[in-house]
Amino acid sequence: MPFCPQICPYCDFHKMKRHEGLVDAYLTRIAEEARAYYERFPGPLDTVYIGGGTPSHLNDAELARLIGAIDRTWGWPAQVETTLEADPLTFDAARLRHWRDLGISRLSIGVQSTQDDVLRFLGRQHGGRDGLDAVEMALAAGFEVSADLITAVPGQDAERDLHALAATGVPHISVYTLTIEPYTPFARRGVVVDETREEVDYERAREVLSGYGLERYEVSSHAKPGHASRHNQVYWFGDYFLALGPSAAGFLPSETDSDKDAVVGVRTTNGPIKTWLGGRAPERVTVDGPDFVLDMLMTGLRTARGVDLATLRARTGIDVAGHYQALIDEMVGRGRLVVEGSSLRATDAGLLQLNGILRRFFADPPAVLAPDASPGDVRSDAAVTSQP
Repeated sequence: MPFCPQICPYCDFHKMKRHEGLVDAYLTRIAEEARAYYERFPGPLDTVYIGGGTPSHLNDAELARLIGAIDRTWGWPAQVETTLEADPLTFDAARLRHWRDLGISRLSIGVQSTQDDVLRFLGRQHGGRDGLDAVEMALAAGFEVSADLITAVPGQDAERDLHALAATGVPHISVYTLTIEPYTPFARRGVVVDETREEVDYERAREVLSGYGLERYEVSSHAKPGHASRHNQVYWFGDYFLALGPSAAGFLPSETDSDKDAVVGVRTTNGPIKTWLGGRAPERVTVDGPDFVLDMLMTGLRTARGVDLATLRARTGIDVAGHYQALIDEMVGRGRLVVEGSSLRATDAGLLQLNGILRRFFADPPAVLAPDASPGDVRSDAAVTSQP
């Protein structure tokens, strides 16, 4: 849902200011897209995540239309978790009760900081107290709540933000380092992130939040037991997911003859709103075994659970442990990775150096599985050009 009340200078997502004609066209197209996908993938849905943009920027009637498009197809709410991203200034106690009645079970609230000067620098309209009040209201209304923070912001006291937000009792906090993406206003202004500050804030997040019972279960995600995001784990561990809306990305099973060589599935990416409204089909990229192995190493090693190499072999036919044995042994010896049964995971020290470790994996991709090969058999002469 790409519409926002303001455009933040650090954001490079597909977003825009709203006007009613465009919102109406968006909601009509979402309903058409849902019907088309439902005919191919009738569900039911385990999780639904309405992201943005700022989905809570929709008014009640517009949100009801969006939910109706899902309800008329797969049914509503999702069986396990139904999440809405929300800005602190877009709801009050009465609206929260309405959202609960609609079947929304989880809110992801963009607090970003509890310090007014930091929020002004980030281009946010809410104040520090507004964000904390929003989290407390949502908890009181009975929602499962996750709150977002941004760290390594110039002039920020990250530890103060971490303590203030965790003190609300929120059971899930996502902590993201400020990243200067190309072509954003911050990039044009020459804003720079201090790498030392980035590392210090990253470590302080783990230390501070663990004191409140929130343990890091993914590089940016901290939760109390039983409160981890169910939806996000779909991405990290290679499950299939549908994507509706402009610029949305999905991962689907292979269906057609043109996908017959895709061992695992097909990644889809919708175009921006103009082409999406015009009905252009999403871009499709087939994902073979080696591609999937590298994707799962990249996402799975970010998590406390790590990568299950036995599952990867079952899904791709590739002996990942055998192919990377020397690299794995080296990283285990240096205290960067740990092997527990069939699970490969990064240590705390490994997470700090994860990008460098992943570059080593991507520099030596596994071979392509032959079309007629049995699991475990690979072509040794295949040319693979996967990139991280």
